[in-house]
Amino acid sequence: MGGAKIELDKALWVRVQEHVRVAGYSSPEEFVQHVIERELAKTESGDTTEASAGKIRGIGYIDAGLDI
Repeated sequence: MGGAKIELDKALWVRVQEHVRVAGYSSPEEFVQHVIERELAKTESGDTTEASAGKIRGIGYIDAGLDI
């Protein structure tokens, strides 16, 4: 992987490293790239499903136990 570098505060970096270990990513860079790609895909596709489901769940229309 090449390209730009970003800085994260130390506490966040420790959390990223722990998540990478637990979730099975090959590196922190792979995890960060995956998260960025997923977030960009949401906005590029206009997908607001998660946000809408969260709002509806918050007012009690969707059982909080459902995975939408």
